[in-house]
Amino acid sequence: MKDTPEMFWTGLSPDEARKALVNKDKSMRDKTMTLKEAVDTFIHDGDNVGIGGFVDIRQPVAITHEMIRHGFKDLTLSFQSAGMAPDYLGAAMMIDPDHFSIKRLELAYWAHEAFGLAPMFRYLTERGLVEVEDWSNANMSSRFKAGAIGLPFIPTRGPIAGDVARSNRTKIIDCPFTHRPIALLPASNPDVAIIHVNAADKYGNCIIRGSECTCPEISMASAHTIVTCEQLLSHETITSLPKDIAIPFLGVDAVIEVPYGAYPGACRRSYYYSKEHIADLHRRTSVMCKTGSKDELQAYFDEYIFGVDDFSGFLDKIGVAELLKLKKLEAANCERLV
Repeated sequence: MKDTPEMFWTGLSPDEARKALVNKDKSMRDKTMTLKEAVDTFIHDGDNVGIGGFVDIRQPVAITHEMIRHGFKDLTLSFQSAGMAPDYLGAAMMIDPDHFSIKRLELAYWAHEAFGLAPMFRYLTERGLVEVEDWSNANMSSRFKAGAIGLPFIPTRGPIAGDVARSNRTKIIDCPFTHRPIALLPASNPDVAIIHVNAADKYGNCIIRGSECTCPEISMASAHTIVTCEQLLSHETITSLPKDIAIPFLGVDAVIEVPYGAYPGACRRSYYYSKEHIADLHRRTSVMCKTGSKDELQAYFDEYIFGVDDFSGFLDKIGVAELLKLKKLEAANCERLV
């Protein structure tokens, strides 16, 4: 048996998570609110924040912008593979850690396939500014699955080989049935999940096009879930094809209609990602990493986040031509998939 330190929980413990689910208001009620109201209500200093989406697909960017304007301290970020959402949060900490800070990361991958490792990740980890618990995509997905179904842990084979288990809380035991080694992964139960979806109704029933990216599990594992959607549709429309509902209303606490809420990332069937915008943000961050000067990164945040009241103001600065271009690119991609 592998020696491991005593177990500790980030976010909710399994018992706290079960209690939260039992006590949660499960009535079908109107959960629509402004993004500012949702962030002010459901996110607090020190929370474990579960991030939905995958790399540059359906990243909850609009929510991260509002989180940065609000300002939070000592957050834990939990996700499989993510790009733009932790990019914004990490860059906010690089600019002003007294206004916004991340204490811990539980992740598989923070980068972009087309752009490489996120400069924000390199900056924070190389300087020892954040705790890092390294997992794989399958392991993080399994941890959220355990949290969603109310188990304190889940058995897998993944961490047995290699050195992944050395960098996290995996416990390897002898299986009581096969007597061979089996890895036990602790459940992940974030305090709050932030998720962007294609469509939702006012109660929180959500439709996701393309890969679900473990978003249903993240939502059900978390004490609270904030959802932004490309379209807010009627309950009758959303439930006309019940098999399309990926996240049921039981797992959602706030619903906000935010078109292009994943920009400059992509949202399947809606728009492609902006290579130019992502590259520009990374360039500004790289300048700070190499020179120590935060002027260019600060200028970006002053214009696009602190210089506007909400995400609509951000999109106004981006311009209709850019958004329509990305919509056409995604439409062309979808035609090739048919």
